[in-house]
Amino acid sequence: EVQLVESGGGLVQAGGSLRLSCAASGSTFDDYAIAWFRQAPGKEREGVSSISRSHSRTYYADSVKGRFTISSDNAKNTVYLQMNSLKPEDTAVYYCAARGAPYYVGRYSLLTGNYDYWGQGTQVTVSS
Repeated sequence: EVQLVESGGGLVQAGGSLRLSCAASGSTFDDYAIAWFRQAPGKEREGVSSISRSHSRTYYADSVKGRFTISSDNAKNTVYLQMNSLKPEDTAVYYCAARGAPYYVGRYSLLTGNYDYWGQGTQVTVSS
C-alpha cells in the first residue's frame, strides 16, 4: 500500500505558475502509475495528467495540454505537476492518485475509478 501527500497549492493570478508535488511512501514507488485529478466546487472530479509505471510515459487532458507538465523524481519518490499559464477555470482541489498493476494507458489513465490510493488534496485558486 502507498500513501500520498500533495503540496504546493496556493493562490496565483491568471497567467501565473504553480508546481504541485505528490510525495509517495510506504511501497515501491516504481510499481505505481500516478495521476493528478482535480475537482472544482459543484463539479465532478476530472483527470488532469498521468505518468506511467517506471514513469516513462505521460498523458494529458486536452484542457491542460501544452500548459501542464507531469514529471517524477524517483530518488525523492515524488511526482510533480508544473502548471503554467494558469486560468481561473483551473481553480480546484488537486489530488494525486496511484494504482498498481494492471496499468492503464491513454484516456483510461485519467478515470477516477481506476485508482486505488488517493492523497488528501491541495487547493489551487487562480484569480482573474
